[in-house]
Amino acid sequence: MSRSLNPPEGRQTFRLDFTPTAADIDENGHVNNVVYLGWMQDLATGHWRARLPAGEQSKWAWIALRHELDYRRELKLGETANAVTWIGDRRGPRMDRFYRIDGPDGEMCSQGRSEWCLIDAVTRRPVRVPEWMETMFSAPPAD
Repeated sequence: MSRSLNPPEGRQTFRLDFTPTAADIDENGHVNNVVYLGWMQDLATGHWRARLPAGEQSKWAWIALRHELDYRRELKLGETANAVTWIGDRRGPRMDRFYRIDGPDGEMCSQGRSEWCLIDAVTRRPVRVPEWMETMFSAPPAD
């Protein structure tokens, strides 16, 4: 990814703030790259749990197929990051999810993309992402 990722106009987003702890800081004095991957996971699962009814959550699971991360600005201890995620279009059982993590100054620290595969929680086999699920996670929630 070379261009800056931003959610498409009208696309639902999910946001979390992250404040690094001392354990998140590497020997270079900034947030370790593995921590960003964990934050991406937290964003994805947070969005899933916030939007999908609990009864539906137990029927499905997601498997990560690929993660990409770009680093643009270091994030240091004591700085709070604002993170946002949104989904792309479904392709059979696959769906992309995008992430952007900005520092307290509004400058991008990192951005990423993950490719996920939806599976049936019982059979553990891939299943097509239902249209209603794509709509639930892409359309802005009704007020």
